Amino acid sequence: MDPTVCGMICPVEREWVIEESVLIEAPVADVYAAVADPRRAVEWSPEVFRVWVRDEPIEVDSRFVGFNRRGPFLWFTNCDVTAAVPDTAFAFRVYSFGMEVALWGYRLEPVGDGTRLTEYWQDLRRDYRAAWFVTLLGRIFTGVKGEDRSALNREGMRTTLNRIKTALETRV
Repeated sequence: MDPTVCGMICPVEREWVIEESVLIEAPVADVYAAVADPRRAVEWSPEVFRVWVRDEPIEVDSRFVGFNRRGPFLWFTNCDVTAAVPDTAFAFRVYSFGMEVALWGYRLEPVGDGTRLTEYWQDLRRDYRAAWFVTLLGRIFTGVKGEDRSALNREGMRTTLNRIKTALETRV
């Protein structure tokens, strides 16, 4: 990447793509049903406290709004579902002020009677000239520097995946 695109706000050294996985002792169909409903993120995510689904049923091109909190910081993002393949993948693009911010998603893989669930995140703020502006807005609204977002997201993914695992494995 050309460092002049982002200047000092978007250093080249930062992590642009991360993923975390967990093995869940639950059928892949149950795991997919859980992660393919964005409203359920409220149960697991350390940042999401509300989701408003704008389009039902939830499928490719459906839209939803995620309301997030981290300490004293509150913000919302607009999201468009980009993949909804039962038992295989669910993903969505995140926008703020009409500009792409990130791609979030889940990949599912059957493993015996269980499911390997992988959550991934790709920072999209490097792909256009306004990346510095979206990164600055992220800092203002979330309190997190762009270069620190991947570490925070990795920690959040681990929390999310463990909460999903616990919820699905302890169902009666």
